[in-house]
Amino acid sequence: MARVLAEAGVPVIEADALAHEALSVRASEVCRAFPDSCVDGVPDRRRLAARVFADPAARRRLEGIVHPYVRERIAEELDRLEQTGVRLAVVEIPLLFETGWEKNLDGVLVVTAPAGLRYRRLSSRGISEEEARRREAAQLPPEEKIRRADWVIENEGDLETLKLRVLRWLKEVDP
Repeated sequence: MARVLAEAGVPVIEADALAHEALSVRASEVCRAFPDSCVDGVPDRRRLAARVFADPAARRRLEGIVHPYVRERIAEELDRLEQTGVRLAVVEIPLLFETGWEKNLDGVLVVTAPAGLRYRRLSSRGISEEEARRREAAQLPPEEKIRRADWVIENEGDLETLKLRVLRWLKEVDP
C-alpha cells in the first residue's frame, strides 16, 4: 500500500523503516539491554525479534528504546511536510493503536487480509506461521483495528486489486 501511495505522489512515512533506523542509532543501548541479540555491537534483527516476541517484558523494554525515537522522527517529518504545504501525508504504523498514535492523525486506514493469507504472505518473506502468530499476539486483533478505523481496505486479492482499492481510497480522501 505504501508503495502505491508513494507512486501516486503521496508522502509516506514508514514507522518500520524508522524503527530499523532506531536500531542503528541506538545500537549501543539495544545491545546493553539485549547482549545475546547483538553481534559485534550491532543488533541482529532476527535474534532480537525471536527474543522480544517470545517475552512480553523484553518486547516492552525494546519498545522503550525504539518507540521514542520513532515518535520523534515521525513528528519531525510531519512538521517538515506541513512547512512545505503538503496537504496529505500517510504514516504507516503497524503498532498504531498500541502506541496511541491514532490521536495524532486526522484519520486511520486499516488494510486487512484473512489470517491464512497473511501467514502465507509472511512465509514468503521467511517468517514461519508460528512466528507470525507470535507477532500478531503482540498486537491488537485485526477485528479491533477494523472497528477503530475510519476506512478499511480488504486485501484478499492480488497486488493489482489492492492498487485499485488504494487509489480509489486516495480519490475519496484527496479528490
